[in-house]
Amino acid sequence: MFKRLVIPAAILAISQYAFADEGQWQPYQLTQLKAELKKVGITIPAEKLADLSKHPMSAIVSTGGCSASFVSPEGLIVTNHHCAYDAIQRNSSAKKNYIADGFLAKTRAEELAAGPSARVYITDKVENVTKEVTAGLSDKMSGRERREMIQSKIKKIIADCEQDKAYRCSVPSFHRGLEYYRIRQMMIRDVRLVYAPADMIGNYGGDIDNFEWPRHTGDFAFLRAYVGKDGRPADPSPENVPYKSKDFLVVSAEGLKNGDPILLAGYPGRTSRYKLPAEIRFARDTDYPLRAAEMLADIATIEAATKGNADDEVRYASVVKGINNRLKKTQGLIDGFARKDIAAIKDAQDAQFRNWLIGSSKNPTEAKALLSKLDAVIAEDMALSQEELAYAVATNSDLLSSARSLYRLAIEKEKPNAQREGGYQERDLAFIKGRLTRLEQSFLAKVDRARLTAGLARYAKLAVHPAGLDALLPSVEAAAGLYEKTQLTDTAKRLAWMDKDRAAFTQSDDAFIQLAVKLHDIGMSLENRRKEVDGNLDFIIPQYMQAVIDWKKSQGKPVYPDANSTLRVTFGNVGSYSPRDGITKGPFTTVEGIVEKHTGKDPFIAPAPLLQAIKEKRYGVFKDKVLGTVPVDFLSSADTTGGNSGSAVMNKRGELIGLNFDSTYESITKDWYFDPAITKAIHVDIRYMLWIMKEVDRADNVLKEMTIKYPK
Repeated sequence: MFKRLVIPAAILAISQYAFADEGQWQPYQLTQLKAELKKVGITIPAEKLADLSKHPMSAIVSTGGCSASFVSPEGLIVTNHHCAYDAIQRNSSAKKNYIADGFLAKTRAEELAAGPSARVYITDKVENVTKEVTAGLSDKMSGRERREMIQSKIKKIIADCEQDKAYRCSVPSFHRGLEYYRIRQMMIRDVRLVYAPADMIGNYGGDIDNFEWPRHTGDFAFLRAYVGKDGRPADPSPENVPYKSKDFLVVSAEGLKNGDPILLAGYPGRTSRYKLPAEIRFARDTDYPLRAAEMLADIATIEAATKGNADDEVRYASVVKGINNRLKKTQGLIDGFARKDIAAIKDAQDAQFRNWLIGSSKNPTEAKALLSKLDAVIAEDMALSQEELAYAVATNSDLLSSARSLYRLAIEKEKPNAQREGGYQERDLAFIKGRLTRLEQSFLAKVDRARLTAGLARYAKLAVHPAGLDALLPSVEAAAGLYEKTQLTDTAKRLAWMDKDRAAFTQSDDAFIQLAVKLHDIGMSLENRRKEVDGNLDFIIPQYMQAVIDWKKSQGKPVYPDANSTLRVTFGNVGSYSPRDGITKGPFTTVEGIVEKHTGKDPFIAPAPLLQAIKEKRYGVFKDKVLGTVPVDFLSSADTTGGNSGSAVMNKRGELIGLNFDSTYESITKDWYFDPAITKAIHVDIRYMLWIMKEVDRADNVLKEMTIKYPK
């Protein structure tokens, strides 16, 4: 039972009884879902969907946190407005506020740099490397030894893959360590903002409407990928040219109706559907409430520190938006757990599983020992995560984070590149530089001071503290004084530390460098303990997941890995929504709803040209024959989560009909438990996007660049 499992290909075969709504499928698995695809109404051959070199999968890309897709052969990319928000914010000021006013480049020369950290990733190759990663692992190893051996092998596999510097490679685990795949992606690092509607369109309803239905949000924006004249990725340069996309999605304005099939492809972030009941209770009762309180407090601190200064508010707009989005989702999870006792549902499933495992095992004693070990390691994981959260609260400062990262880099650079910790190798330097540089657009000393001092005050009230940390932390008063004794607020001086050695740090009189040096050992202690726990998880969880897969297959249930930010496909149907008994909400919203919600007060301020176009009913070819107007957003049963923002929503032929951007509030708990009765994803309808571009923003050049199928 405790030997490392050899994984036969057959274990991941999909049951013929898998149902369509649930499942974030790896592309290769779709060939085993032909019957389901046909049943839903998808006409694209499964073999084509499984091939990353063929349409439509070859047009699907990642931006490193969101999903997107090519929509022209000239590297034009469509994604969500909130996914392009960093690019919009970094180019904005109080006088030139593209957040409020929107942005449109009429020519290529007018397109704006999306930022030093902006990337576009094009997945072109996926290989199973499980044997290479797990060979030589022994049950005699400590958790840390196992973790470090796994990471060492992964770094070598990545290094072999990145011989061609045009590519960025990764080796994520699937089924919580049961399988490992090497994923090769072309990484484009010159990304520019082409067009984004005003926030009054792209974020209509703001945080009030976030995760709610009905929605009337035009959450879309366009970027462009640029490369060197040789067609290969290059550093940002005026000499670069648009990337010649191998493939792109045709846009269909022909429309949808209730019940129509949809196909969705993107890069979902994280789900936890195979976690234990104890992990759900920990998240519900301890972890999520603490994190929600922390986010609320941090937002209040930032807003108080920027209040009354338009430039300051713009500078931190993206930061606040990101925290607010995580907060709304976290609160939705808390509310969802309260509304439906998912832990109790999992209790029943877990009991059935354990009985099945013990009853079907040739050695019940070993099976019981496996379960006992599993429970013990999960408990260690949850306990350590509380200390890690406390450490994050106590060090809530962009400047301190920069100093800690720079000091760690100096230490790691003493090692051969292959032996450095992941995140500090030569391949990572551009990302570190990008993060340090980005502070130019999203940092103010007075705001950072407020966040650090408030964080220290909150940390003091937490029940769990990492051993030894309290004695090393500055008092709230002392922390406030650090900002007069540092030069890290200057970008050039901050970047210069990337080239300095450990001695320079230990001898520095810079207040934040000194604090980073002082905290380093505590940080490393937490990191090494995390390796020990994760290594133990790497040993026990794959055995657990193998058993879960076998159990689910015996019941004819779908077997797919939790989301892990890799390319996935889901499919379903357009459909209405019943959040509770007696209430049904239709699958489409319309532009008339924008007028009904319009109050003239933020966040329900619709632009005057939009209101005028609705008043005059200038709907043209974008008018839906059934609705009699322009649809704005629609619902489907697609299985999505964070990271799916910007995902292409396609019709049965693989044509772009919308963009995923949210889920209903009641659906948020699908990260832990998929309930087909209430789970709905929210998408912006392509017809609304095209209508806004034509009738409101006059983005004719962007419209002309795309291939659009209009209704006959």
